[in-house]
Amino acid sequence: MSEVVKLQGSGIDRSKAPEPELGSGPITGERYYSKEFAHREFEQMWSKVWLIACLEDEVRSSGDYITCEIGRESILCVRGEDDKIRAFYNVCQHRGNRLVHNNQGNTASEFACAYHGWRYDTRGILKWVYCEEDFPQGSPCGKRNLIEIPCESWAGFVWYNLDPDAKPLRDYLSPVAEQLDCYAMERMHRTHWVTLEGDFNWKCVQDNFNESYHLPYVHAGVESILDEHYSNCQFDLYASGHCRMLMPGGGPNPNYPGSVDNVFQGLSQELSFWDLDPEPFRNDLAKLRMALQAQKRKLGKSKGYDFSRYTDEQLTDHYHYTVFPNLSFSMKPDGCIFLRGNPHPTDPEKCLFDMWYLTLFPEGATEYYAASQRDWVSVDYRAAHETGKVGEVSCGPGIDQDVSIWSSQQQGLRSRGFKGEYMAKQERRIRYFHETLDRYLGN
Repeated sequence: MSEVVKLQGSGIDRSKAPEPELGSGPITGERYYSKEFAHREFEQMWSKVWLIACLEDEVRSSGDYITCEIGRESILCVRGEDDKIRAFYNVCQHRGNRLVHNNQGNTASEFACAYHGWRYDTRGILKWVYCEEDFPQGSPCGKRNLIEIPCESWAGFVWYNLDPDAKPLRDYLSPVAEQLDCYAMERMHRTHWVTLEGDFNWKCVQDNFNESYHLPYVHAGVESILDEHYSNCQFDLYASGHCRMLMPGGGPNPNYPGSVDNVFQGLSQELSFWDLDPEPFRNDLAKLRMALQAQKRKLGKSKGYDFSRYTDEQLTDHYHYTVFPNLSFSMKPDGCIFLRGNPHPTDPEKCLFDMWYLTLFPEGATEYYAASQRDWVSVDYRAAHETGKVGEVSCGPGIDQDVSIWSSQQQGLRSRGFKGEYMAKQERRIRYFHETLDRYLGN
């Protein structure tokens, strides 16, 4: 890693995780298009892992509910009158009709099936059925309740697990949860929300965010504002199957060969916000990163930010986490990019890709500039959910560059000319991800 002077803040432990022993078997293209493989994934992996349903803010009042899908399953999450959030299979226990068809809403006290009128309260208990006296096996009320599944909250998200015997959420997320607690994600607001349907398998998404080898080519010019070279980055592969990458930011590699003006231009918005003149560092870019850290530490409080819980590295560097199986969190003290590839319910060569931006506003802020609205909006404004196929809706220039690759990769993975990957060591998080998946599948 580049030399770092640590000044203040307890922040995140940067200790290097022990390197696991990895195999060398090929990661073949069949994993990305086989229906049989996708079926095994759902039965043996998707049904055993913790997944995010929504933001807690989406179910903040009694009776608020959302529905979400994983594979062919629909999940209903609702905040009950006792203020507890519960998750259920979204299916009536009479004859299998889907119970709730809205993506989001509020129920006064109950959910009623549109087919025969069976009514369930927000705890999932069947309270009323038509012609209750006509059931020879006795009234179903209180017996044929909705099927509840594990549901917990962390970092402002509602999580669920299809496995009734799932380990506690924080145990599953360790050590990522302990590290990310300092970011106060539960105080962030979602200011960008896009879902794309793409012609690629969900694993193309997770593979992409498990490596930074593509940065100079997919994200041309990014090397002027961060140090993407693997020799100065740290990669951690945790026993839980989750991974972390630490990449220096706030300036380029000390041996950056490009134009200094490109560096200043790339960092112009951030430098301007923090009132830092970069000219004194024109002949010594290596000091720009630490100067930006010091400036953020100096002005943070006056600009409404509490940086006391962060180390100096966290003020400039990229802390990127991939959470098995399908999540990525790219963290900054003032926000987070949330990236998720969900499997298509029927076609393994399609994916539902979610991109959220979560913003931590300065204390006292009342509005922000929303690019999607092309205007200033209240911090209480809830970002509209933009949906469409790849090419119809933008995730922003950076993520759009990633998305542009995945369809062509899916086509190549289908080719009989592809015999399996040939990866650099810096891409080992991809292998670890696939080996973690294989452990679930019993391979």
